[in-house]
Amino acid sequence: MPYTADKPPLPETPEQLRARIPGWGADLDPADRPSSPREVRGLKTGAHWDLPEQQEEHQPRERSIEHARLTPVFGTSVPLKGLSGVVRRYAYERFSEARAAHWLLLIAADRVDAVESHLASLFTRRPDNPLTETGVLAEPSYHPVRSRAGRVDVRHQILDPVIVVGPWVLAGVVVYRRVRAMVRRART
Repeated sequence: MPYTADKPPLPETPEQLRARIPGWGADLDPADRPSSPREVRGLKTGAHWDLPEQQEEHQPRERSIEHARLTPVFGTSVPLKGLSGVVRRYAYERFSEARAAHWLLLIAADRVDAVESHLASLFTRRPDNPLTETGVLAEPSYHPVRSRAGRVDVRHQILDPVIVVGPWVLAGVVVYRRVRAMVRRART
C-alpha cells in the first residue's frame, strides 16, 4: 500500500512476536517509555485527504520498477534530455533500485549530462571558461603547496588537472577535427 495513510498489516501479531523474540515490545506500555510524557498523542494533521490527488503527468516520467505508479507529487523542473536522458530512462526501466547497476547508470548519466552541457556551451555567445570557473588561476596565488599538504586525497591530486582540463581538451579536439573535415569538403 504505498503512498496511503494505511499501515500494512504486521505479518505476526504483537503477542506472537513477544513470545518469539525476548524483549520485543518492551516499550509498548507508555509507563515504560522515557519519552512518553513528551509524546503527542492523537495529533490531528488537518489533512483533508487519505491519499493526495495524483499530479498530472505532462510527459513520461522515469519511475522505479518497484512501484506500480508514480508518487502523488513529483518534480518536473529538469526533464530528461539527450543521451543522459536515454541512460537515465534505461536505468529506471531495466534495473531495480536495489541493484548497483541502477545507481552506477544514474551516476554515468550525470557525467554524460555534464559533458553535454559543456559541449552545448561552446555554441553559445558566452561559452564556459574553464580557467576562471574551476579556480585553476586562483590555485597558484593562494599557497598552492601549503594548502594541499596534509590533505587525505594527496594521492589523487595528480588527477585534478586531468579531470578539470581533460573534457575541454577533448571538446577542442572534436571541434578542431570537425572544422578541418568541413574545410576539406569545401575545398573538393
